[in-house]
Amino acid sequence: MLVLVVNCGSSSLKYQVRELEPGADGGTVLTSGLIENIGSSRIQDHTQALELLAGRLETELDGRSVDAAGHRVVHGGERFSAPVLATPEIIRDIERLVPLAPLHNPAAVLGLRAVQKTWPHLPQVCVFDTAFHRTMPEHVWRYAVPERFYEHWGIRRYGFHGTSHDWVTGQAAAFLGIPREQFRAVVAHLGNGASVTAIRDGRSYDTSMGYTPLAGLVMGTRTGDLDPSVVTAVLRRDPEMTPERLDAVLNKESGLRAVAGDHDMRAVQEAAERGDERAELALEMAAYRLAKYVGGYHVAVEGAQALVFTAGIGENAAPFRKRVCDRLGALGVRLDDDANAARARGTRRISAPGSALEVLVVPTDEEQAIAAATAALVAG
Repeated sequence: MLVLVVNCGSSSLKYQVRELEPGADGGTVLTSGLIENIGSSRIQDHTQALELLAGRLETELDGRSVDAAGHRVVHGGERFSAPVLATPEIIRDIERLVPLAPLHNPAAVLGLRAVQKTWPHLPQVCVFDTAFHRTMPEHVWRYAVPERFYEHWGIRRYGFHGTSHDWVTGQAAAFLGIPREQFRAVVAHLGNGASVTAIRDGRSYDTSMGYTPLAGLVMGTRTGDLDPSVVTAVLRRDPEMTPERLDAVLNKESGLRAVAGDHDMRAVQEAAERGDERAELALEMAAYRLAKYVGGYHVAVEGAQALVFTAGIGENAAPFRKRVCDRLGALGVRLDDDANAARARGTRRISAPGSALEVLVVPTDEEQAIAAATAALVAG
């Protein structure tokens, strides 16, 4: 089966085609690419982008046709707890969730409809970033706010990066030889956007992101956890500050960028090594926040068996991993400095013998997870 994996942004379309054998997890990548500048004079909309993609695939796949399309959809709200086959009603339901993800769900809807128009009979599957976290118990996902906030506006904790957390959980459990349903871990998905999830019995029990991806860890350009009164104080004191402008500041001008002057962890690390005090402060803030979550989630899952690092920073930033693990001595975490510093591919152990928690680096592959889910649903 050839599965087209689609990740639509407001002005871009990232794609990958995988060939899957029956029973395979994620298959072989046949081709991948990115179409940018959607909405410009060159590519007017997502439908035109899909027409361009269809032409590319005709050449890149030597005339073979894709059998299904899998879409990453950021927000499934309370409606979706698992991948679903896309129908007109499902697409309308995703559109109704736009207020919960105004930057992401509209692009997903455009992508779904564009594929539908380009390949009318092609099965499409929606894989939701929030779905993995639907197993969080109510006392975890509730906010202590008036009931109408939840009933009228759906204000609760949803969590994100679910496709990655789900995939990495399965890979880590398999690597350690622990049945997934018995696996307890803390998984840190660290990229420009970052989140950490408490895994209990192989499922999401708690996660750092909340109503939006703004909550939790210090990120590349996002604040992470913030006293809500900061928002009201700024709005009262700055007459030119609007809710929209403040939202942009908190999401795009904060985090590492605000403290160190750069959102790229590599640049911040290099600056810290040159003695830049602001860069050092930013790294300490980010590491402390993550270590604090790890400690809390260790308690939440009643004793984690593993700490798992994944995504761009988690997989590649050895100095940051060490900075975090050095704060976890109270949990009995011991890092193997040589294993941590080694440039290696694939899932690997970086904890020292005798560490109370296994510390792993597990590469994430959200496209592979989406392709596998799509193939399973279409074939089933």
